[in-house]
Amino acid sequence: MIVVSDTSGICYLLLINQIEILPVLYNFVTIPQTVADELSASSSPPIVINWITNPPDWLQIQVSEIVPTIELEKLDPGEREAILLAEQLKADLVILDDKAARRIAMERGLRIIGLLGILKDAARSGLLDLETSFAQLREVGFWVAPSLLEQLLTEE
Repeated sequence: MIVVSDTSGICYLLLINQIEILPVLYNFVTIPQTVADELSASSSPPIVINWITNPPDWLQIQVSEIVPTIELEKLDPGEREAILLAEQLKADLVILDDKAARRIAMERGLRIIGLLGILKDAARSGLLDLETSFAQLREVGFWVAPSLLEQLLTEE
């Protein structure tokens, strides 16, 4: 399975100490070089910078070779490059949380999942407690409508 990620999913999984669910769920995750650059930016939390400085074996960093279209120019660089790399690699899944990026990715025929979907899949696999993980996300500043969290918890 080929999985490509943008910046936010990796960042938040690091902040709540759940990054290791990615290789359990997907074996390998690929990120564009732009995402690696965003994760290592001086404005990133120290835990994120330390992690990307010595990335794990399951993380692959690649450069997208596809030229972006006008439609993608309105997205942040990490989201734009994740979509392009997912297209280039014919990825099975792309991890995106931004609403505009998700819409464009779906219009381009990509299968997407967001951070909450990853956590829900991990909870189904017995890797974490969903309610605890949602609380941790809120503590580190991940904003999501409380009604959506409640809906996801009742679906579990």
